[in-house]
Amino acid sequence: MYRPYSRSSSTSSISSIENLPPRTLARVSKEVRDLMRSPPEGINLVVDNETGLPASLGEIVAEIEGPQGTPYEKRFFRLKLVLGAEFPTAPPRGFFLTKIYHPNVDMSTGAICVNTLKRDWSPETTFSYILSVIRCLLINPFPESSLNDEAGKLFMGSYDEYSKRASLMADVHGRPHSSNAMPEGDDESDGRTDSPTKRKSRMEPGMNPLASKNSNSISSSNGGGKLGSKQASGRRMSKKKSLKRL
Repeated sequence: MYRPYSRSSSTSSISSIENLPPRTLARVSKEVRDLMRSPPEGINLVVDNETGLPASLGEIVAEIEGPQGTPYEKRFFRLKLVLGAEFPTAPPRGFFLTKIYHPNVDMSTGAICVNTLKRDWSPETTFSYILSVIRCLLINPFPESSLNDEAGKLFMGSYDEYSKRASLMADVHGRPHSSNAMPEGDDESDGRTDSPTKRKSRMEPGMNPLASKNSNSISSSNGGGKLGSKQASGRRMSKKKSLKRL
């Protein structure tokens, strides 16, 4: 059975976002808006379906699509950036929430080792850039600074064996689809129980972007075109209001 990383062990020493000064909170809010409007390739910000906003500005949760040509392709992985009281003078800390086999990811905590969050950190570094760098890390690991020694040695000694093991773990723990196409109520830690039948039964009308055009066509053919248009307009207005709140 799948067990997610221990979240308490990775965040117990992190200060609350409430300790950040107003100027820093304003910056975080702006960067969140930018991520929602123009996310980097292969990256989506995870937000609450009810509010359309992140659950907390102190922990930026995102989803990364495995890059093509890597053991992680066709799978989706969640991670978070945890902000400390000294942000942005000090970098946030990055943790994968989805188990992943990678030289630069700690197998027990999900902690991510990348220079952007260490010696190369600059207070001007954006969340968008950090997430893009972490996605690139899935393409080009740095075994010289590995947190998973086994994966690092396997990567250097036999890439084929490393790729097989990483791909196996990705198939077991990674999502086969983006969480944007399913209700927030589904737990990211249990990919096996998330069957297509279960998703269909829990999906509310209009929540699946892949089915939105078909849903509008069906609504129009049944005489419900005006109602469908009003609902779509309401959703657009709700999203705009959510962005303004940040």
